[in-house]
Amino acid sequence: MPTTTPGPVRAAYLSELEAHGQLTVTVGGHTLALFRHQGRVHAIDNRCPHMGFPLDRGSLCDGILTCHWHHARFDLNSGGSFDLWADDVPAYPVEVRDGAIWVDLTPPADARTRQRDRLEVGLEQEIPLIVAKAVLSLMEESHTAGEPFRAGLAFGTRYRDAGWGQGLTMLTCFANMTSLLDADDRPRALYQGLSAVARDTAGRPPRFPVRPLPGTTPDAATLKRWFRQFVEVRDGDGAERCIVSALRAGMAPATVADMLFAAVTDHRYINVGHPLDFTNKALEALDATGWENAELVLTSLVRGYAMADRMEESNAWRHPIDLVAILEAAFERLPDLWDHSTGNVGAPDSSPLAPRPSQLLATLLGDDPQAVVDALLAALEQGHAADAIAQAVAYAAALRIARFHTSNEFGDWDTALHTFTFANAVHQGLRRAPSPELLRGVFDAAISVYLDRFLNTPAARLPEPQPGVQSETLLADLAALLDRQQQVNAAAQLVVNYLATGADPQRLLATIGRLLLREDRDFHTIQAVEGAFRQYSLAADATQRAHFLVAAVRYLAAHAPTVRSQGQTYQIALRLHRGEALFEG
Repeated sequence: MPTTTPGPVRAAYLSELEAHGQLTVTVGGHTLALFRHQGRVHAIDNRCPHMGFPLDRGSLCDGILTCHWHHARFDLNSGGSFDLWADDVPAYPVEVRDGAIWVDLTPPADARTRQRDRLEVGLEQEIPLIVAKAVLSLMEESHTAGEPFRAGLAFGTRYRDAGWGQGLTMLTCFANMTSLLDADDRPRALYQGLSAVARDTAGRPPRFPVRPLPGTTPDAATLKRWFRQFVEVRDGDGAERCIVSALRAGMAPATVADMLFAAVTDHRYINVGHPLDFTNKALEALDATGWENAELVLTSLVRGYAMADRMEESNAWRHPIDLVAILEAAFERLPDLWDHSTGNVGAPDSSPLAPRPSQLLATLLGDDPQAVVDALLAALEQGHAADAIAQAVAYAAALRIARFHTSNEFGDWDTALHTFTFANAVHQGLRRAPSPELLRGVFDAAISVYLDRFLNTPAARLPEPQPGVQSETLLADLAALLDRQQQVNAAAQLVVNYLATGADPQRLLATIGRLLLREDRDFHTIQAVEGAFRQYSLAADATQRAHFLVAAVRYLAAHAPTVRSQGQTYQIALRLHRGEALFEG
């Protein structure tokens, strides 16, 4: 950023300006374009806010300055742009005293308010460059996601009639990862997430919030029952009113989360798991921002529940084996097993599975769905905590990606990814609001792992550490590797080699995050990396931790490199933010 000079500074003499009609001067770290036009003196930043072209090379007519690079037009007096994609150019107060031109470069007192406004404009008009510049300014001191994330969450839930979607999920994933990224990469993560929200809402009608039920609010059990029934018959309006009523009555977040998780698991693996993953992300977003916007955020999920495809209607879940019938028979036992073994879910003294539950894992990755369900029931009977069982299923789902063979069709990466993000969401949900209803999601995830078995036929080899590798070069090698296509297995090998050196794993996570950010946004890849990072942070076993990162980097490598246009836009914004000269003659 240019240096800030408080108060007016002498920029030039009026006689100089009158002699030429225009002057370019550098004062207080700012390069200014001075104009004498229609009897007044004007001072503006000489860089076009769009891409930095010198505005002193532009054309001035009737108070409008036109940049010759992309023909953006500006009101010379205020700096306001008539072309919204260009952003406004800073204009400075001018005073002429004793033949000298004095320019006040003092930043406005409401600079942050202006940046919030610019962020809103960038979201409204879907202008990534304006979004990037606003994020860089808002995060300059704190390096935290808080303020821009709250703005994006409010915007995305209000201005998309279809409700919570990919954009808000991507934004929340990036916000979750910011603490793992290098400080310089954090604004870029929020920029990409906010750009996704802008894209997701562009041209969509807004949402209009429903009101709560009048009078006395029914109790939580009644609202939960009604909510599930409304979702069952695909009545989104009635379901939304139940959520708003529960929130207005001050019901606890865990109680409201329980309502949502019950409804989203009343049917099997709806919409390939997206609604449950979206629910988890919406709740994580509220964890970060507080529950002040909970009504708008949580009601944005409801249409996804009510209108979802249900796997009871899917041939794959009904034939040649009726998987739904197997699950429904098991679900009859869950209330008793829940009372018997899982009342202390998440507690320090709960009964976790062994760090490497090899027998259960082999069954989960096997080809007998009845055996899969029976093994999960047996784990509950043995007193293992539901969240520990869910974690084992999430690990099995990650192994489908870690062992995904590249002879499969490219689109099948997403099949494995959907199972993993669903399993991760179930695991996170059980840690937040455990219930026998949500426990059904563990079984759904396990059956989806079973259905994905063909993706590991043959199975890709899980890499083993190679001796004698130096950690200093591995991160740079990984970045270079992902500049090329078809480096899935080589990238996985580098990850395992790095972890085996004993070097700081945080550097590896930050590097994977940076490599994710340098690609143009891809919804599923962001989900894959964020979910793997979350499971990595919770896994107690080093082998499991390595496999989660292997899954993440294999998926990333399969979807890299891309055009990387987002990165170019961000670099332009960053250089403008720093005050660099983008245009060289």
